[in-house]
Order: sequence, then C-alpha cells, then structure tokens
Amino acid sequence: MKRLLVSVPGLVVLCALLTASAGWAAEPILVGVPTALTALEGKEALKAVEMAVEEINAKGGVKVGDQKRPMKLETIDIRDASPGVPVSEALLGIEKIITDKKVNAILVGPFRSEALLAGMDLLAKYKVPMLGTIAMSPASEAKVKEDPEKYKYCFRVCLNGRYLGYYLTQTLGLMKEQFGYSKLYFMTQDVLWARGTAKGVGDNVASKLGYEILGTEAYPTGSSDFSAGLVKARTAGAQVIMPIFDMPQSGILVKQWKSMQVPTLIAGFISPMAGPGAWKTFENKIGGALNVNFELGSGISVAKYEPAKKFYEDYAKKFGEPIESGHGPAPSYDAVYVLAEAIERAGTLDPDKLVAELKKTDRKGVIGRIKFDDGNQAIFGDDPTQTACACVAQWTEDGKRVIVFPAALAEGKITLPQWVKPAK
Repeated sequence: MKRLLVSVPGLVVLCALLTASAGWAAEPILVGVPTALTALEGKEALKAVEMAVEEINAKGGVKVGDQKRPMKLETIDIRDASPGVPVSEALLGIEKIITDKKVNAILVGPFRSEALLAGMDLLAKYKVPMLGTIAMSPASEAKVKEDPEKYKYCFRVCLNGRYLGYYLTQTLGLMKEQFGYSKLYFMTQDVLWARGTAKGVGDNVASKLGYEILGTEAYPTGSSDFSAGLVKARTAGAQVIMPIFDMPQSGILVKQWKSMQVPTLIAGFISPMAGPGAWKTFENKIGGALNVNFELGSGISVAKYEPAKKFYEDYAKKFGEPIESGHGPAPSYDAVYVLAEAIERAGTLDPDKLVAELKKTDRKGVIGRIKFDDGNQAIFGDDPTQTACACVAQWTEDGKRVIVFPAALAEGKITLPQWVKPAK
C-alpha cells in the first residue's frame, strides 16, 4: 500500500483551497453599484466598495443564516454627473441593474439628487434596499418621513445638504469670531443640491449670525470662468465668498480669486480641491482657501481619528494613488460593512427584514459612528466617536492642509492670506 506524502506547507495550501472551494459553492450576494462611473466621486467610490468587498470575501464572506456567502458586484454607469444627460437615462440604468442582474441591494447609487429622488420609486417598486453615498438632497429624507413604508428602502450614509450647511455655518461663525466678518457672497453651481445648500446657509447665517447676504451667482455645469462673479463680490464689499460646486473646472475659481487678489476669504466646497492632487492641478495657486471634505477619510487623512487615517492610507497602498474626492469613497467603504452586518443580523436577504436591521445600525466606521435617523440619513456631528463627521481644512501656501473644524479634529486656526484683512 502506497502512502500519500504531503508536506506541511502543501497541506496548508490544500486545506485553504478546499475551504475556499466549499465557500464559493454558495450562491453570491449580488450588490449593484449604479452610479456616475466617469465622475471622480463615482470612480473612487466604486474602488472603495471593491476594497471592502475583497476584505469581507477574504474572511469567508457574509453569513446568511447558517451559510457563508461571497459578495459579488454588478456595476453600470448611469452617467448622471454628465451635462445634458436626462434623469430618465439614469433611471433606465438603475432599473436595468435591478431587473437584469437581480441584485439584492444597491450601494453608492445616483450622483445627482434629481436622479435619486426619481429613483426612490424604483427602489419601492422592486423592494431593493439602497445605501446611497453621493447624492445629497434632504428631500429624499422628507419622502421617507412622509411615506415611511413605501420609501423605507432608501438610506444615505454620506453627508447631505443640510449637514453641509451646518459645517459651513459653523465655519462662518469662526470667521465672525476671529475676524469680525459679516458680509457674504455665494458662487454656486446651478444644480439642485448646490442651490439648496446656498439658500439654507444664507437663511441660517443671516438670522443666527447676523451675516448680510450680498448676492448669489449661479453657474451652469461646465463653466470655467468665474471672474465676473468675483468682480461683483469685490464691488459689493464681500468679506467671504462661499463657492459650492462639484464640477471639475470649479477650482479655477480659486486661481482667479488669487490672481485678482480679491480681498475676501474663500470658504465652501469645490470638489476638485478636496484631494491632495489639487495643489498641482491648480498650479500651486490655491493657498488660503478653505474647503469642506464631506466625510472623514474622503480625500484627506485625519490624524486625530485612526479609522479614517487607516482607510486613507490603505486605499493609497492598494490602488497606488491617494483618494482625491472629498465625497463618496469613505462612506461607500463603510456602506459595504453596514450592509454585510445587517444581512448577518437579519439572517436572510429578504428586503423588508434587511431594512429593519439597517435601521438598527450602530457601527464605528471610517467616517465616524454610523447611526440612521428617522429619515434613514446617517447622523453627522462634531465628534467621530458619537456621530459621522465631515471636516473643514485650509490650504497653506506650501501646499499642505490644516483641519480647522470641528474642534475634536482641529490642527490649527483659520489664517488670512496676505492680501486679505480682518474687519476688526
């Protein structure tokens, strides 16, 4: 009788192969990612999802009842970040991934809020839970609250427009406290979330902080010259210009502000300024500007919160480049774990039971502590041990960024460029 001789290392490999083979015999959990895959936020959000899925599958997958099952991604570009693409096209893409691929859940979802709001009816029709991580209009939460049974499938893990307004308002409060500023001018992209954010911030700071709103200049998506608006702001006597944009060209606004020496602070959100590559992209001419990173770990390393710092570094190591988007990647990574944990608690992929467990989420994530309110929106605040968090950082003249808000994460105070003076 012959003996089968297997070395110890060979036995380990053989056992691993047999285990993996047994695990992948299980039917996969299908997760759809319909979003604007040509937009920076969409591309990097998908990479973050892939990263989390690989981590979960490497540990054996997700336990559904008594069985471990792998997660499998299905993607489609719904193009809703591109100028001129109608909402109807985005909806066709969402419906296609639901009906053709039979996905159990959706992550990331629409880029534009207009597509999200219309797409909520598809989620309700097909009973597919979605953890959105880009579209921001609080109108989706209002729909959930108005008809919680119909729209219960729609969750948002990322920052929304209302919370963005909070962070911008707090930053304006710091400016008033430090420099005596009280005159504000808005420059925004002409899209739903940006217009809504400007109105919300304007109403809030006018009533609570005594700011005078001197005007608002709105720009169509794709615009690349902001000099006329900057002249209007300077002529009106603005002390702060608040830009709100998610289009690639919008960083030119800051370059023009600097070259024209407009005597104001720039503080708001310009998406292409949210990552480390902005310094080179805009030719080292953005020093002094303040920008919001919508979620910790998205486009910025946060020294005072280790989960965000680790995610930011792990992503760069895996993909060979840092995260450039300040919105989307970090909550997309967290969303995979939120979904996996809800599935395990539910013990089933039944959408109604899964939604019930999603509502119970309480996770220490990359973006902070993740819990949902009654509109299925992740709760944001000032302390990542208690809520999810965004942060506001100021570019320095040597290309670094200093977090100035919230206080729990702050690395320094706001400083004025040399051509900008305090009011007091």
